Amino acid sequence: MRHRVAGKQLNRDKSARKALFRSLITELFRYERMETTEAKAKAIRADAEKLITLAKRGDLHARRLAARTLLDQKITEKLFATLGPRYKERAGGYTRIFKIGPRLGDAAPIVIMELVDRETA
Repeated sequence: MRHRVAGKQLNRDKSARKALFRSLITELFRYERMETTEAKAKAIRADAEKLITLAKRGDLHARRLAARTLLDQKITEKLFATLGPRYKERAGGYTRIFKIGPRLGDAAPIVIMELVDRETA
């Protein structure tokens, strides 16, 4: 029984799932937009928003908590230098998910996940 068990397994064991989530969150903050499956986007959304909330705090403990999730030190610096101050006045809801249709190979639903109020190039 799965009573009160939170989160999605995504058909992976714990270490593979943790590595997948860490890499997806790092790439989301690197490019501020990414294309992935709907299930993966929904699975990492809460963790990504918690990291932005840590960046809004901006203290040393918050930096260390974020650095243990993110794979790249430069992305951690970007999170605290640009993304945290950008969302300082926002109470939540830092990410947005757009459905773009099924993938050609296996018809998995593909979405674009992006940060709200991102800088467009």
